Amino acid sequence: MAEGSTGERDFRPVKSAYRALDVLEAMANGPATLSELSRTLEIPKSSLHGLLRTLTERGWVAPTNGGNRFRLGVRALQVGARFVDEDELVAQVAPSLDRLAAVTGETVQHARLDGDRVVYLAKRDSAHPVRIISSIGSRLPAHATALGKSLLATRDDETLHSILHPPLVALTTHTLTDWEPLAADLAATRERGYAVDDQEAAEGLRCFAVAVPTGRGPRATQPSTDAISVSVPTFRLQEGREEELVSALLAERARITGFAPSW
Repeated sequence: MAEGSTGERDFRPVKSAYRALDVLEAMANGPATLSELSRTLEIPKSSLHGLLRTLTERGWVAPTNGGNRFRLGVRALQVGARFVDEDELVAQVAPSLDRLAAVTGETVQHARLDGDRVVYLAKRDSAHPVRIISSIGSRLPAHATALGKSLLATRDDETLHSILHPPLVALTTHTLTDWEPLAADLAATRERGYAVDDQEAAEGLRCFAVAVPTGRGPRATQPSTDAISVSVPTFRLQEGREEELVSALLAERARITGFAPSW
């Protein structure tokens, strides 16, 4: 159908479909009772009960062992896993994650910007007993993570103002929640070519990230949608360690894109 056609102008969202998606997205944050979902989503319990029963029969939702709470079902896992398996950039970045994990011995991650948050698409765990606890599919505020800040730095101020709405949420006492310090941090990120999360997402954790432009060579596009990172507990950051981790990240970005993109 052509853009701007009558059918597109007359489009009306299907309320029941929206509600079903609202339920699934709410459960991505964890199991919930009927009452909790009703309050959070402002859906009457009578309507929500039938919706949950339908989603349960189709495998998208499942009751917990106690039976009074609901969680995502196996169908959600099947669809989510298929998304990751079929995503071209996830496959393109995977060898770099493997190399980074082997070279650094630290936790490495791949995430994508989604609005004002980053979604984790892939991860390689550290071999050390003290490591990051995170999971594929989890979402964190972009301004509080190195992954997110590396991606925000590829956007102009007008776009950033449309994405971010201060005061921003604080995950730790170190999180930058006001525009001026965050803008200064993003400017520094552009200047040095990588982003730093200095205990802004989790106390005692420092993270370094680089944005990965889509495509290769001169055809690589900006602003970037994806980024890769290396995270390390602050007690393992001996002198010179940051430079080693950043050098490894920059080398993998060059391998992925076939060139060193300008900021």
